[in-house]
Amino acid sequence: MKYGFIQDYSQSYPVRLLCRVMKLSKSAFYAWKARPAQLITAQELQLYRRTKELFNASRQSLGSREMAKKLRAEDFNVTRYKTIKVMAQLKLQAKQRVAYKVTTKRKHSDTVAANLLNQNFNPVGQDQIWAGDITYLKTAEGWVYLAVVMDLYSRRIVGWATDKRMTTSLISRAMIMAYNLRQPPQGLVFHSDRGSQYTSKPYRKLLVGYGIRSSMGDVGACWDNAVVERFFGSLKHDWIFKLHQPTREHMTSDVRAYIKYYNLDRLHSSNNDLSPVQYEKLAN
Repeated sequence: MKYGFIQDYSQSYPVRLLCRVMKLSKSAFYAWKARPAQLITAQELQLYRRTKELFNASRQSLGSREMAKKLRAEDFNVTRYKTIKVMAQLKLQAKQRVAYKVTTKRKHSDTVAANLLNQNFNPVGQDQIWAGDITYLKTAEGWVYLAVVMDLYSRRIVGWATDKRMTTSLISRAMIMAYNLRQPPQGLVFHSDRGSQYTSKPYRKLLVGYGIRSSMGDVGACWDNAVVERFFGSLKHDWIFKLHQPTREHMTSDVRAYIKYYNLDRLHSSNNDLSPVQYEKLAN
């Protein structure tokens, strides 16, 4: 604005006086006047617009590395360094997440399944190994508990359910959704922790009826279900915590929105930088 003032009125007032008022040297003024204006190309403008759109769609969670991958997937010729500069110019900064905490505890009178997974988080095919867990989400109305079922092959969430209580019914509804959606073959492995809901007789009976083999993590092995725990971390800190959650119904709707975004749009390095749905389509 101060340069613009000089440009507008330099013909009417002596340049020396104006520079003194604006606390500028005459050489700085003439250097600025001789410098050509910087013009932004249509391609750069589209890059800026799309970067901001992707950042907002992720609920301000995309960092420069993932943003660069998303932009390159849309045929923008950008490096990570270029993406960092663009995000800095647009003042787009993702917030860091904190660690996720395990919630479920085992009921010692129930039977515990063997650990068939042994931290094999990368099966070679779809519907070979599923994993599940429960987490808690806070609303102004009270707690909401979320149970999910993930296909470890693509990291896709294939089943989920919410409730105001952490019950066997909750995890059963998530599994029923997953089974009805995928119709997996006999012998699929479902991995969980040793929480009382997963070790309960009704749930074990449900798995047997579906021909699913149960697998449970070892005691104190926090990495035995690390992929699902990372999903919960992303859900909370990249999405849920960024909006006020007034009711359980609102929370459930927001969880549904994130799972849709996660399955369809969120890129995974384990999927060769494809979303879970894209990865499955490419494999089929």
